[in-house]
Amino acid sequence: MSSTQQVHITRYKSGQSFGTNDLLTVEEPLEIGIRYGMSLLHKSLSVSMRTPGHDDELGLGFLFSEGIISHKDQVIGTVQEAPDCMTFLLHEDVAFDPTDFERHVYAASGCGICGKSSLAAVRQPVAVSDFNAPSWSIEAKLLTRFPEILSENQTDFATTGGLHAAALLEPDGRLAIVREDIGRHNAVDKLIGYALTNNLLPLSSKILLLSGRAGFELIQKAAMAGISFVAAVGAPSSMAVTLAQEQHMTLVGFLRNERFNVYSGNERILYL
Repeated sequence: MSSTQQVHITRYKSGQSFGTNDLLTVEEPLEIGIRYGMSLLHKSLSVSMRTPGHDDELGLGFLFSEGIISHKDQVIGTVQEAPDCMTFLLHEDVAFDPTDFERHVYAASGCGICGKSSLAAVRQPVAVSDFNAPSWSIEAKLLTRFPEILSENQTDFATTGGLHAAALLEPDGRLAIVREDIGRHNAVDKLIGYALTNNLLPLSSKILLLSGRAGFELIQKAAMAGISFVAAVGAPSSMAVTLAQEQHMTLVGFLRNERFNVYSGNERILYL
């Protein structure tokens, strides 16, 4: 399924109007569900507005970042019940409490926590681990090049201008993987799903780069995946900063035009 769609539009420029074609980012719903327990009971967890592509990674990343699974072997199969409906079959030993997802609503492309049934469920328990220790660092000048590296690898954004991106980079600037989606939280879930599938978790040696703002839900997803360094082109929120500080995570915002702000974990950046 394509992630872009061509439409005919009227364009106005320099005092003149004319017909032309334009490419749009595709936005379509994906229902993510599970079958769990010995009887394989069905539970629909989320209807997320997403850009088609890497749907299996999106679903796995969602299950992991929600704390439903902790490793890929807990998923014993998937069922594509329809083009817009994916169900994951969980191993019978996976403990799942359906009351955590009592409020079934659709998750808009800009929302990562819309389906939560309570304030307590918004904040997943994340244990501070040894991998968050500042055992490595990055040069400030190299960090300022990351948005350019991301831009060069945003293939769909280059044609539509309507996608968020999330990327994993090495401290030496090498790009590991990038995912795009109309929803910023979907792009991160796709990254986590990729890492889960390829046995790369925890991502303690990687830097997560976000093309937009750094909201609380994105920092929480990063913490769940063991990421200790998040850099965002946009602004962080107050809750994002608080969580990053609690997790001993480096959080950089406004990373653009060869400048940035450090909100947490300044010890991982070298100012040479």
